[in-house]
Amino acid sequence: MGWFFGFKLHLICNEKGELLNFMITPGDVDDRKPLEHKAFIDFIYGKLIGDKGYISKNLFQRLFVDGIQLITKLKSNMKGALMSVSDRLLLRKRAIIETVNDELKNIAQVEHSRHRCFDNFIVNLLGAIAAYCLFPKKPCINNVQRTMDTQLALF
Repeated sequence: MGWFFGFKLHLICNEKGELLNFMITPGDVDDRKPLEHKAFIDFIYGKLIGDKGYISKNLFQRLFVDGIQLITKLKSNMKGALMSVSDRLLLRKRAIIETVNDELKNIAQVEHSRHRCFDNFIVNLLGAIAAYCLFPKKPCINNVQRTMDTQLALF
């Protein structure tokens, strides 16, 4: 029938909508794998907000040792855990990455289904990411301030 290459684009962005890092993986790789690479999270610190696909006790402990607090929603079969109000509010603001993905797909045109070779795919992807970085207005979270301990605090 033909060949198919599926790829995933993993992004880390800050509260201002700026891209901090990205990684491209094959489509069959688990979403938690990029967070295991030291180069992907090398300059990241503070709180990392993710969806339910990033839940892993080992990953949480490994990131915590590196100074990163992983915050996710709980799955329906998990026990409840105490969470600060600011973390709860930040979880609601996780949609900022969905907005970044939407802008990459629709405005920067990162999604293309008919690449003839891998080089064209990479050039298109890097061009779209560079174009997004130059956008004058990016999606952001309002009323976020950094405290002295490099954590995020709302209020």
